[in-house]
Amino acid sequence: MIHFKEISRTQFLKEYWQKKPLLIKQALPNFISPMPADELAGLALEEEFESRLITGSTKSQDWSLRNGAFTEQDFTNLPAQDWTLLVQGVDRYIDEVHDLIQHFDFIPRWRFDDVMISYAAKGGSVGPHFDHYDVFLLQGSGKRRWHLSSKNCEMDNYLDDAPLRIMNTFPVEQTFDVEPGDVLYVPPKIAHHGVSLDDNCTTLSFGYRAYSAREMHEFIGKTCPKNLDTYYQDPEWQENQDPNFIPESALKQAQKLLDINAEQFAQFVTKLDTNDVKILQEFEYENPNEPLTSHPASKIAYIEKNGKRQVFINGEPFRKSDLLKMDE
Repeated sequence: MIHFKEISRTQFLKEYWQKKPLLIKQALPNFISPMPADELAGLALEEEFESRLITGSTKSQDWSLRNGAFTEQDFTNLPAQDWTLLVQGVDRYIDEVHDLIQHFDFIPRWRFDDVMISYAAKGGSVGPHFDHYDVFLLQGSGKRRWHLSSKNCEMDNYLDDAPLRIMNTFPVEQTFDVEPGDVLYVPPKIAHHGVSLDDNCTTLSFGYRAYSAREMHEFIGKTCPKNLDTYYQDPEWQENQDPNFIPESALKQAQKLLDINAEQFAQFVTKLDTNDVKILQEFEYENPNEPLTSHPASKIAYIEKNGKRQVFINGEPFRKSDLLKMDE
């Protein structure tokens, strides 16, 4: 688990989650990243990994974006500094990365999206930007300087001619220097800009889903809510809560956006995206004699209704008859 030093976990859930950023120094003491830079570059050579190369800086504003898969020559041709490699969904394939998610299980697991890992040469960044989702930024190696701002986080504040979303106006309010084992929590709509301070900078981003009213409306096909661009807000999570449990308080938050019942919400939060469906379709279970475990690409959650527990897996309710099918 994350080592909160100056505050308690309960205080974090009450005062910081989805409200304001927090730097947790040495949240994971003596942390050694399971994904060195050369191995991350190796993943970016493979077709199954979603990867990007970003070059540029806020000083020059000469941003470029390329999508993988890449070749070894692509890396050879990179400049000496001001570039970043990003690889999405590393937790789906690398067990040691997937195992790190448990450190953040004070947030429900069904809210989790994936782990993106970045490597940056000195000066490398992806520019100042904001997201609609929560993220824990774990420094894996090297050093990075983070600038944060709560101002001008609006869609009309992006550069018009940039190949990626980079804020035009970014008034810095906070600055943090991070080292391996440090974790920076950034809530939705807090602008952040991380710049590598050396040539050995890797950062692991633990991202959480942002549920829009539009996305939920399209999933359940109910009456269109008034504002499709609003986002679900979490309730105040309780410490030591089962990370797979969907409490009624979460459902009530979703119902502020549109008419949705507990079963529909559970199906929605456990549904798979296209890439995860593909991963599971291609997966081959090698040893049927081993105990069953959930695949990193799968999503599992449960609700309690009328004193009974109802489990949902990958967007579908799980029934006892499904166990019989698995034994056949």
